[in-house]
Amino acid sequence: MRHSRSSTTRISRRQLLAASGALALTAACGSHTGRGGGAGGGPALGQWYHQYGEAGTEEAVKRYAAAYGKARVNVQWRPGNYDQQTAAALLTENAPDVFEGGPTLDQIRGGQVADLTGLLKGVRDDFHPAVLAPKTYQGKVYGIPQVIDTQMLYYRKSLLDKAGVRPPGTLDELIDAAKALTTKDVKGLFLGNDGGAGVLGATPLRAAGLEPVTADGEVGFDDPRAAKTLGKLHRFHADGSLLLGAPTDWSDPSAFVQGLTAMQWTGLWALPQIQNTLGDDFGVLPFPEDGPQGGPSVPVGAYGAAVSTHSGHIDAAKAYVKWLWVERTDFQEDFALSYGFHIPARISLAKKAAKLAKGAAADVVRFTADHGYAQPLLWTEKSRTAYQDALSRIITDGAAPDAQLRTVVATTKAELKRVRS
Repeated sequence: MRHSRSSTTRISRRQLLAASGALALTAACGSHTGRGGGAGGGPALGQWYHQYGEAGTEEAVKRYAAAYGKARVNVQWRPGNYDQQTAAALLTENAPDVFEGGPTLDQIRGGQVADLTGLLKGVRDDFHPAVLAPKTYQGKVYGIPQVIDTQMLYYRKSLLDKAGVRPPGTLDELIDAAKALTTKDVKGLFLGNDGGAGVLGATPLRAAGLEPVTADGEVGFDDPRAAKTLGKLHRFHADGSLLLGAPTDWSDPSAFVQGLTAMQWTGLWALPQIQNTLGDDFGVLPFPEDGPQGGPSVPVGAYGAAVSTHSGHIDAAKAYVKWLWVERTDFQEDFALSYGFHIPARISLAKKAAKLAKGAAADVVRFTADHGYAQPLLWTEKSRTAYQDALSRIITDGAAPDAQLRTVVATTKAELKRVRS
């Protein structure tokens, strides 16, 4: 499910013009938001999903919806900038009843999404806390996690063996390995066609033992360690060890399986394709630690099912969400494991998932349990955008990381002050 789950998607880019464009697309797609009557006299509900990349996913979610007997659910598959479309629609009466979303802090504080806390009565502890926490604000849950998506470093065992390189356990070792593995035909590392700024997000900060926002709501990277770690990322670019301009971006493993790169950062969802092509000639690793206070870093996250407060059938929409994402564990397991690999959001389902019980998949599950983190809800879009822009300049241009981070710290402090007001 190739959404960039650690999401750095810029929901608010840039202003009203962008929102107007998304609303125009909504109208052009013939949005049905469930305002009419449903099967058996029940309501009709509109449900939005972003466009997943894995074959069979669209058919699966439509099959789930068709199995619901208390309402007629019209599923819409939304291509393009889904987050932007959703953000725009939630400001209008054209919002879907049920949709995939974070949801964002501003959507929660703006009253655009319904409180779903009651849907988890008796089962809340069975949802993995790493993906439930970013959907929780002031103790209330505003999105029901659908799966856990995670990203890892994949490496070709044969290429590392040939070069005499050990699987890297530290950031310095990763830098050295990427350089040693680079030849005239193969690059050492692929972090995406932008050099990694878009996908890495706060992952390197976590590897240094830092956070984007601390548990008590303060800036978590106003520390010399942040500049030191982020500054090292430019070495990939300076060494010429990064694959740039690949036919597909980081979420697709094609560059890795086609031998364009010896190591690639991509998602768990890519594991079946990699395994089918390479057999056992690959391994997986978390993003490696940096410094004595750091540790391995595994970003996790996923959309959750949310309900719009503009829905004319809020109670019916909540009932459908509870049925699909709380009660129907068979559908939840199918959604997680039948279309690419994902970890079920329910701890009990993840423990019994046979497809995740051995080999590289089991390693990913273990790394996720031990080192997984999700970007905090207070790490707002504006803060993420400022950070990503700074990270891009550091990686590709070699910009001074301490100066770049001063601006991001100031932006983040202002954002934290705003959301507390």
